[in-house]
Amino acid sequence: MGEAMLAALLQKKLAAPGNISVADISAERREHLKKQYGVAVTESPREAVKSRDIVVLAVKPQNVPEVLANLKGNIEASQLLLSIAAGVKIGTISKALGHNGIVRAMPNTPAQVGLGMSGWTATGSVTPEQKEQARAVLGVMGKEIYFDDEESLDMVTAVSGSGPAYLYLFVECLIDAAMATGLARADAEQLVRQTVLGSTQLLEKSGRSPADLRRAVTSRGGTTERALNVLEEGGFAKLIEAAVRAAYLRAKELGG
Repeated sequence: MGEAMLAALLQKKLAAPGNISVADISAERREHLKKQYGVAVTESPREAVKSRDIVVLAVKPQNVPEVLANLKGNIEASQLLLSIAAGVKIGTISKALGHNGIVRAMPNTPAQVGLGMSGWTATGSVTPEQKEQARAVLGVMGKEIYFDDEESLDMVTAVSGSGPAYLYLFVECLIDAAMATGLARADAEQLVRQTVLGSTQLLEKSGRSPADLRRAVTSRGGTTERALNVLEEGGFAKLIEAAVRAAYLRAKELGG
């Protein structure tokens, strides 16, 4: 996700390579980032954050304590810290760094193709100017929504953070079902991929509600109605609700 953000920032020209420093413990990753994007690279987080307006914390949750310990005493009061570390609370970061200017965001994987969805919030110490900077950084990856309370980010995690996996599972199942009717895998995959792509684009561009679009393709007594009846009888809506709630509760658990 950190590389997706880096690529988007450079592609949209929100920042120049010379204004970005990246810290990574992997020499192989550092070499890749330097060669691919022309940014400065270092093994030291302390070195990377020097004289930067925005510090992006884009590491795996299990690596956060080590990185924060390394950065303690090296974040200036004027610097904005933007964290995309999944499940890591603002309070945890603030306490570890002794720093209050923090934005916490929850992006999702479609950010890799510029179609991401990020939910974010900020502490009271973040200035209006810094909020706009954070909005711009997250916006290069797709769309963003600001929330006044951090609690909402657990809900964001359950819906848009985990959401792509729900869709991919549905796509997998639809491909398998198509093959079960007798279609070859290559044909089934092409049919399903394009159907999903076209349907989501229609939903985005038509301005119509999902329910309205569903009704438009469902003829009384037709094939679609028969299929939807099976889904409804199987408790499809309730199952989705239960899945999202399970993800939400797990997000709360992980956040402590």
